Amino acid sequence: MTISRRATSLSRTFVATAMGACLVAGCGVLPGGSGGSGGTITVMTFAPEDTKATNMPGMTGMAKAYERWVNSKGGINGRKLRVLTCNEKNTPTGAADCARKAVAEKAVAVVGSYSQHGRAFMAPLEAEGIPFIGGYGVSSEEFQSPLSYPVNGGQPTLIAGAGHQLGRACDQVALVRPDTLAGDTLPVLLNAGLRANKMADASDIRAAEDSADFGPQAREALTHTTGTGKEKEKEKGCVTAVLGARTETFFDAFRRTDVQRKKPQISSVLGSVSQSLVDRTGGKESPFEGAYLTSWYPVASDPVWTPMRKVVTEFAFGDDNVDPDDGGVQTTWIAYTVLSEVVKRFKEDEEITARLVKRSLNESQPIRTGGLTPDLSWRYQDMRAVSGFPRIVNGQVTFQIVQAGRLVAQPGEQPLDMTPTLVQAPRMA
Repeated sequence: MTISRRATSLSRTFVATAMGACLVAGCGVLPGGSGGSGGTITVMTFAPEDTKATNMPGMTGMAKAYERWVNSKGGINGRKLRVLTCNEKNTPTGAADCARKAVAEKAVAVVGSYSQHGRAFMAPLEAEGIPFIGGYGVSSEEFQSPLSYPVNGGQPTLIAGAGHQLGRACDQVALVRPDTLAGDTLPVLLNAGLRANKMADASDIRAAEDSADFGPQAREALTHTTGTGKEKEKEKGCVTAVLGARTETFFDAFRRTDVQRKKPQISSVLGSVSQSLVDRTGGKESPFEGAYLTSWYPVASDPVWTPMRKVVTEFAFGDDNVDPDDGGVQTTWIAYTVLSEVVKRFKEDEEITARLVKRSLNESQPIRTGGLTPDLSWRYQDMRAVSGFPRIVNGQVTFQIVQAGRLVAQPGEQPLDMTPTLVQAPRMA
């Protein structure tokens, strides 16, 4: 017994000594930790794929391309980047599962992700202190949680911006939107933009998120924007649809419904209409020719996107989902730019954990994104007085139009901060 106990004691002493020496030498790190220079930083990007509603595979594809690119340069400040991806499945369960996977893998952040189920994914992340950087902005929790660090104004600024854009061109507006909890905020936001231009509220037309038949909604929209009588016929009608991947399906039904060719002005927002959609539906002959579009970012042809395009060309390895013109891909690039800038602010031998990344985001000076957004900062003094969306720190939108099959800047319109309009909007969340 004595010999056995002595052997066990010696064995434990040897293991402890070896482990201590290994830690001093820095010979290994746990996933998700930095371990100093040469360590590994684990992050996650999730988005819905292969669903009947909105799919954003380009976001996870961009994340993996960024991982390959930054690691080809030696990582971020000598730290290797490990990117986990997860199919959010467009369900609360899928969103929660992705968040729990990020926790289990000791991710220091979730970066550039998409989900409308904010309540499902934010709770697990908040419990572990994992920051959510640069989500797409379709859930209200992204603009409420102290662990969320949005890089754009999300759906609130886009929809309010669309109201501003249409308020200058239309007499009557119809909004076709999903009959979902997230969709319920859209009329309030659009009307805020319309009212800022002294326009009447839009007609609110609901549709099932995964519907394949938008005939009834198309007929209702046409009725609300063309009207009857001589005075009504003189008015300019506008129809805006915000249905994600189903937007194309709606406008196809709308075009077939408009047999008298009254052709109201059509419009949408980034994420529901994109350059790839215009290309796929005929380019110059596309039914989207002349359509208005509200975006967060400069037009895709702007030279500020050149670095991202180069990374996509060289490191996306032929993944057709990674479209540089896609808003999800662009958002993911900006989110990883933020992550990189934050990591560079740590010393080479300094530990990096989720809580330390969060603290750096809360306290650091503004982060530059190469002209893609205004400088970004999430300090307390940077928060806005937007009811229900206090963490909007970037309320800027750009106005675009489809001309000759290309999305270009709308003539006469400059980027606009929609924060003052949102401050005046009724409480939404």
